[in-house]
Amino acid sequence: MSSRPPRGGIEAVSAAVLAMNRRLEVREVLQTIVGSARELLAAQYAALGVPDDHGGFAQFVVDGVSDEEWKAIGPLPRQHGILAAMLHETTPQRLDDVRDFPSFEGWPRQHPVMRDFIGMPVMDGEEILGALFLANKQCDKRPEERHRFTQEDEDLLRILADHAAIALTNARLYERSRELTLVGERARIAHELHDAVSQKLFSLRLTAQAATALVDTDPARAKEQLREVAGLAREAADELRAVVVELRPAALEDDGLVATLRTQADVLNRVHAAKVTFEARAVRALPASQEEVVLRVAQEAMHNALRHARARQVDVRLEGRGKSVRLRVGDDGQGFDPDSVRTAGRHFGLASMRDRAGAVGGRLDVRSAPGRGTVIELEVPGG
Repeated sequence: MSSRPPRGGIEAVSAAVLAMNRRLEVREVLQTIVGSARELLAAQYAALGVPDDHGGFAQFVVDGVSDEEWKAIGPLPRQHGILAAMLHETTPQRLDDVRDFPSFEGWPRQHPVMRDFIGMPVMDGEEILGALFLANKQCDKRPEERHRFTQEDEDLLRILADHAAIALTNARLYERSRELTLVGERARIAHELHDAVSQKLFSLRLTAQAATALVDTDPARAKEQLREVAGLAREAADELRAVVVELRPAALEDDGLVATLRTQADVLNRVHAAKVTFEARAVRALPASQEEVVLRVAQEAMHNALRHARARQVDVRLEGRGKSVRLRVGDDGQGFDPDSVRTAGRHFGLASMRDRAGAVGGRLDVRSAPGRGTVIELEVPGG
């Protein structure tokens, strides 16, 4: 029977679990699991492999190896040796020297030397989601001596792996829900494209036909109709450009929140008659999930102001407040009564904004009145 982990070990596991649960992206969760496991067991190296269906790894995350060392090692490993064993067996492995494992096949030339080893499957019921691998037990007091992983280490790692399975499953569900949300947003954009652009093109066609019929009998009215054709063409072009902007993938990962929002505001300012401004002050980087929420809420608010409120001025402001970030989108459009909107079942994306804010512990405030414009404020806590 396994020995009971000491109080200090349980506290360390608790801290690791909290760190995992603060992450929503699968990659972030995997990296947090690996880093936590390595620190918890005082290992020199740690890795977590998530298998694919083709004998390789869909994801393989390491800790204790620099980017340069990892690049020198080469391609991701295949499922062989101890790696394969941990992905097909539900019991942990604890070895004095991993090189003595029966199916050990060696390492790439630049791979670090590993001796003592512990592996733990990460399981959801009977399904193996992945496996944790740790090597080279360290000791701060006598680093020159060789150490081995103990039963206590195994007990702590088993607890961590149980919680890691929950965190990884939650992260996958979050990413899946986000994919479904993206599909829904694209469907919404397609619907708006049909409603807005198609109607304008239909009106343009009828007006052009009317102008053609009047050229000979009433040239003055024909000129008026042609001027209307030009106006409708401009409006249709504006709608199409706006749809392209919404469909273009956000550059959050490459450019960051401030640069991405500034770019989108600049583009909207060019393609719409309304003036769109952007200002940022003392904004710190947020975790990826929080930054995406801020971006999506800003996009929805600007969309409402330009498409529905017929605003002539839209001001977007992003401001850092300690560890949190506040977004403010204000417009001078026709406004609305929030209570009447809810009663009529028309939300203008407000429900989606509130859901997004709530998912990351944020707070959304909407202020509007008929003829008085609209202000949407979102405050999101930092990591």
